[in-house]
Amino acid sequence: MEIRGPNKAIEKLETGIPGFDLITLGGLPKGRTTLVAGTAGSAKTVMAAQFLAEEIKAGKGSGVFVTFEESPEDIRNNMISLGWDIRAWEEEGRWAFVDASLKPDHEEIVSGPFDFSALLARLEHAIQRIGAQRVAMDSLGAVFTQYEDRATVRCELFRLASMLKRIGVTAVLTAERIEEYGSIARYGVEEFVADNVIILRNILEGEKRRRTIEILKFRGTMHQKGEYPFTIIPQQGLVVIPLSAMELKQKSSDLRITSGREELDRMCGGGFFRDSVILVSGATGTGKTLMATEFLNAGALNDERCLFLGFEESREQLFRNARGWGIDFAAMAQRGLLKVVCDYPEIMGLEDHLLRIKTHLDEFQPNRVVVDSLSALERVSTMKGFREFIVGLTSFIKHQEIAGFFTSTTPTLLGGTSITEAHISTITDSIILLRYVELFGEMRRGLTVLKMRGSAHDKRIREFIIDSDGLHIGQPFRDVSGILSGHPSCGIPLDHTPDAAGYAMRQE
Repeated sequence: MEIRGPNKAIEKLETGIPGFDLITLGGLPKGRTTLVAGTAGSAKTVMAAQFLAEEIKAGKGSGVFVTFEESPEDIRNNMISLGWDIRAWEEEGRWAFVDASLKPDHEEIVSGPFDFSALLARLEHAIQRIGAQRVAMDSLGAVFTQYEDRATVRCELFRLASMLKRIGVTAVLTAERIEEYGSIARYGVEEFVADNVIILRNILEGEKRRRTIEILKFRGTMHQKGEYPFTIIPQQGLVVIPLSAMELKQKSSDLRITSGREELDRMCGGGFFRDSVILVSGATGTGKTLMATEFLNAGALNDERCLFLGFEESREQLFRNARGWGIDFAAMAQRGLLKVVCDYPEIMGLEDHLLRIKTHLDEFQPNRVVVDSLSALERVSTMKGFREFIVGLTSFIKHQEIAGFFTSTTPTLLGGTSITEAHISTITDSIILLRYVELFGEMRRGLTVLKMRGSAHDKRIREFIIDSDGLHIGQPFRDVSGILSGHPSCGIPLDHTPDAAGYAMRQE
């Protein structure tokens, strides 16, 4: 990709790091140096190594890794879990180390004259020997710990950057930070050596860690602004989730699909749209999972592939509950029409959950997907992180024209707005509210279609019951107010019921 200015064009080099080239609008400026700064544990070394690894994996070239801290052997061992066999690449002449790390028997601080002449010679020789186009250096901060004269070190770093530019390689240099939102680098001079600056953060908010990447400076070229979440995936490496770089260009279908209940379809103006996202919100026990089960069963009856992502109940419990309503999940799974994935939210971060969900979507290619429930996922993330997760999830679903069915739990039994509902309400196409209604000494259930984007719908609050045949929608509540707020009040007793069985049960 080229960004053309009035006098020159800056060519960008695709890094191959998933998601990164989207937020950089094409990759790193070719033939220039980029500083990657971050606190301990922010994945600086991983990114530097991956910058070389992606080029080698694609069979496009080779790279040189200059290490000032860890030994080459440590780096080889640490990167094996990411699927990078550096030793094999070295034997093939596609990866070369320049070891400038401090040896155990040379730990004293050097205070005499200092220059990079020997290092520059070794580096240039390694680049020429394997024909490298990429260089990674980790980490510049280690140089300052070895030498007292920072002014001289800075001059030598400029010599290094000039040599890299003269040779024409694209380089990534890492540096340590001491705080997440403070100075760019520890010693205050590293950022002046590079043309571009990228910040990696590993932020702790409310006992929850969240990794982000921000492009602070891209000299002479454009890039996406702001912080983007990222994660580290085994056998893959660093993966950036470019949420705000996603485009609202998905198609919209007029085709309707059934919810699994004819009466609910009528309330929704003829059913859900083929590519819509539906949110069902209610207190525990109001029937959210039952509605999700009937939604999937309706899809399977039409030979549609269905994906159930559960974060509150086990697979066996979901199958048992479905059997209680006359739905055979096991048979659906055997026919290849249903895939059920159940995990506790706490086993990984939301970014990892999002990428795993995307993998399931890509591999299984479902027509319908259920997430039960979003409220469970919310407890393992910050508010901002959860909002980004929702944006990413709905984007994946809509771009593949999948019908998404999400559930969320309200904080009180009788209603009220959940935090989850507030985060997702503007993104969803349809919202169905399930509420308990306490009237005349008994607990009833109410259902309403609060929102149906692009379609007329029934705006009344209907009573419903749950029995062994599933969910049955009855008549509207009349002369009752305050149901959605959790404070129902009624002037006269209700004289209508969902069905005779429900009426007889209440009379007893």
